[in-house]
Amino acid sequence: MNSHAQQSESAPATTPAAKIALVIHGGAGYVPRASLSAEDEQAARADLGRALDAGHAILADGGTALDAVEAAILVLEDSPRFNAGKGAVFNAKGGHELDASIMEGHTRRAGAVAGVTTVRHPVSLARSVMEHSEHVMLAGDGAEAFADSRPEIERVPNDWFDTEHRRRALEKAQAAVGGDTPGQYFGTVGAVALDRHGHIAAATSTGGMTNKKWGRIGDAPIIGAGTWADDNCGVSGTGWGEFYIRNAVAHDICARVAYRGDSLAEAAEEVVNRIVPAAGGDGGAIALDGEGNIAMPFNTGTMYRAWIKPDGSRGIAIFEE
Repeated sequence: MNSHAQQSESAPATTPAAKIALVIHGGAGYVPRASLSAEDEQAARADLGRALDAGHAILADGGTALDAVEAAILVLEDSPRFNAGKGAVFNAKGGHELDASIMEGHTRRAGAVAGVTTVRHPVSLARSVMEHSEHVMLAGDGAEAFADSRPEIERVPNDWFDTEHRRRALEKAQAAVGGDTPGQYFGTVGAVALDRHGHIAAATSTGGMTNKKWGRIGDAPIIGAGTWADDNCGVSGTGWGEFYIRNAVAHDICARVAYRGDSLAEAAEEVVNRIVPAAGGDGGAIALDGEGNIAMPFNTGTMYRAWIKPDGSRGIAIFEE
């Protein structure tokens, strides 16, 4: 018997299926159960489910984690129920300034945009920055000019992002504080995926804070703060961005896994539920490791979230469970 035949006979009959997993969020915050109607809750869950299906279909077909997180966020950016894309909060001037970032873990490629005003899908522009420029982050007029050079990027007038419930939130915030400080910041969307190649990607998109001034930018477009991916860990954050920036939250979670040997759950719990609150902030995060383990800590009472684990089990949740 030749050596090739011997190798064939001794090889396992089957090999373990490569793991895929996806976790998404639609923002952390405090939404009293009594204030969320059954209709609104059902609609939010439906949108989360559609985003989950869009990303998971790509993974199940052998596609990349990068494509999966973008596909999931495209759905959420078009949903008026989240603070990203359509439904983004209003700034103090009554307009919208949108931020997004995306990162591919095994290559450490990343792209981000901040303060864009006419881009329907900021996550796609962030990916274009990553793939078609030598830069990581573009902001404001420069990001808009770059978008002008990319025919694949869909443009809309700024008022396309308007929704009535966000306008009421602006009016409430301005009445409460006299227009001096930003209001609520919850509703950011994000996604983290593991593909069949063992690669991880993460992305985050947001409209920022209600009533924000002076071109304020939070953590969502900042690599290492609101978004991070490496070859064994990915994170997307949601919460009070200033504290996520100061504590490099997304990177810190993955660094604890990489350098200290923490489990994903331990690392995410420590950073989100101890370090951020100790600094004065709050929020949540979704995290995923190379084994398909998922962590979703938050300390705000509510975090819109959905997931599909490597075994195919899936879930959608809003409140603490």
